[in-house]
Amino acid sequence: MISRIWHGYTSLENADTYEELLQKEIFTGINNLKIQGFKGIQLLRRLLDNQVEFITEMWFDNLDSVKLFAGEDYEKAVVPNSAKQLLSHFDEISQHYEVRSSG
Repeated sequence: MISRIWHGYTSLENADTYEELLQKEIFTGINNLKIQGFKGIQLLRRLLDNQVEFITEMWFDNLDSVKLFAGEDYEKAVVPNSAKQLLSHFDEISQHYEVRSSG
């Protein structure tokens, strides 16, 4: 299994709006794609001094499944324009890890 991890950051003022966009539109849209080998997505949120960090972790069966989601240049972040408008900065590249154990 592959874990795809990405970080994005918002201002304090945009954090709740961004989270709502993720939950109600972006995650729903990803789930509705019915990507073969996509296992799910998790959202983490952390308050920093003057910004809010968001981490998404997605799980896929293998890199071929990741490519069905992200394309051949699968490391490139997939960030819709509606999200870019709320983010102050974000990872241009997503990190991919082999999941060696889970509990």
